[in-house]
Amino acid sequence: MLFHSSIRHELARSFGATLVVLVTVVMTMTLIRTLGQASRGSFNPSDVTLVMGYTVLAYMPTILTMSLFIAIFGSLSRMYRDSEMVIWFTSGQGLSAFLKPLFQFAWPVLLVVAALALLVLPWSNQRIENLKEQYEKRGDIERVEPGQFQESAGGNRVFFVEKNASGKLSGANVFIATTENGKETITSARSGRIERNGQDRLLLLSNGQRLENPIGKGELKISEFEEYRIKVGTDVLGSTDFIPVNTIPTLELFEKLTPPNLAELSWRFGLILAAFNFVILGIPVSSVNPRIGRSFNLVFSLFAFILYNNLLNLGQNWIANGQFGFAGFMLSLHGGALALGLGWLAKSHNNWHWGSLIRRPVSASQRALS
Repeated sequence: MLFHSSIRHELARSFGATLVVLVTVVMTMTLIRTLGQASRGSFNPSDVTLVMGYTVLAYMPTILTMSLFIAIFGSLSRMYRDSEMVIWFTSGQGLSAFLKPLFQFAWPVLLVVAALALLVLPWSNQRIENLKEQYEKRGDIERVEPGQFQESAGGNRVFFVEKNASGKLSGANVFIATTENGKETITSARSGRIERNGQDRLLLLSNGQRLENPIGKGELKISEFEEYRIKVGTDVLGSTDFIPVNTIPTLELFEKLTPPNLAELSWRFGLILAAFNFVILGIPVSSVNPRIGRSFNLVFSLFAFILYNNLLNLGQNWIANGQFGFAGFMLSLHGGALALGLGWLAKSHNNWHWGSLIRRPVSASQRALS
């Protein structure tokens, strides 16, 4: 049918262009944030590309939803501006007739959003957490960078090496500050190198001095040495039983319906329901008067999208804290958005006005007197 095919072709062009622009913007913003996190030591700088890819993948449900909403709004508002809507209306096609071609175009996008929200989202979050955990669990020697102060995994040591003589196995002008067993110790040496003793790694320092100060006693002990050995490489953080809820697969969340798990489910299913509702909301929102312009509708559309996603985040926190029930929140937010969209669409389709809705009917006697 010409009506359906023309709308789908228009949506395809607009959706593709919008998706490319949004993905580019999100990748740029994610790259800047990822580089900042890498500079603060959150993960290995060599994993910046991986972390950025996984982060963008986690944002894809929202990006696809926004691209679809903008494509619908842009295509339909252009038809109003170019008076194409008048042609379709005079041919017997009302606003409700747009639902079928829109969903014919949108259903593959909605399936992709569902797959990303339910399957890919926890996987990408898990990969990001694994990269961070591996970097946090590296040994003290792996943390040392020439010319930089580096903290040990346990947080009780600070290392500084001016330069490496041969890889990371030796270095010059070594500085180590340690706080343990109620004592603060500062050790400095002209040089140092790594030696292995079985499975242990030892740091052999040469030509240095050691300052030892018991905390709270005001005593200071200074000693000089030609060689001094420190055991390193075993201060790796142990495994933790804490698992972030956003990394748990969707099926496992259903096995134990705790408030945090329900909150995560509300977020994942909320992404799918929001994409569905925005397809409906896009029709009445794009209804503009060509003489007035579409600036107000565009601002309102962006505000509605931001508000909807913020309510998703707030609802997730409310459910996790026990302030709101899962079913009540899903029905209130997504059911309310669906009812608003359908009601607004019915009003625009039937050309209802608030004055005609609240005007009282005139009786036959009143009409005769008039």
